[in-house]
Amino acid sequence: MSKSGLYAHFGSKEELQLATIETASEIFQAHVVGPTESVESPLARLEALCQAFLDHLEHRVFPGGCFFASAAAEFDTHPGPVKEQIASYSKGWLVLLEELVTQAKERGELDGAEDATQLAFELDAFLLMGNTAFLLPNDAATLDQARTAIGARLRNAHPR
Repeated sequence: MSKSGLYAHFGSKEELQLATIETASEIFQAHVVGPTESVESPLARLEALCQAFLDHLEHRVFPGGCFFASAAAEFDTHPGPVKEQIASYSKGWLVLLEELVTQAKERGELDGAEDATQLAFELDAFLLMGNTAFLLPNDAATLDQARTAIGARLRNAHPR
């Protein structure tokens, strides 16, 4: 199909981009978030989400790594609906991590003194650095480094 034929199907380049983001979010939900929804312990679900995220990178669900990290890097300086949708999805991911940290604190699985927003940010940072390091040298060992960092940070957050 030609580029103009593809755009005609969606109405505009922006509509195509928005549809792509929606499809990517459905794939991410199916591969990363959905499989962890039955995990009852918030801490265990948090660990499972991190593992599923790294697994989806390793299995190359998206050839360019994390779709949302790549899209954010491409559209971060372009105002408009595409940037807003990418930002919204990224924010939703961080909110999910933060909610799980908060729930784990409430259940005594994590130290009550932990700052949920900060811990969620750190976990996401480890995941995104794992993504970047995995893509650039194309070395799966970097995903193990991310797994190690996440495990160490969560162990450090356990109640004393």
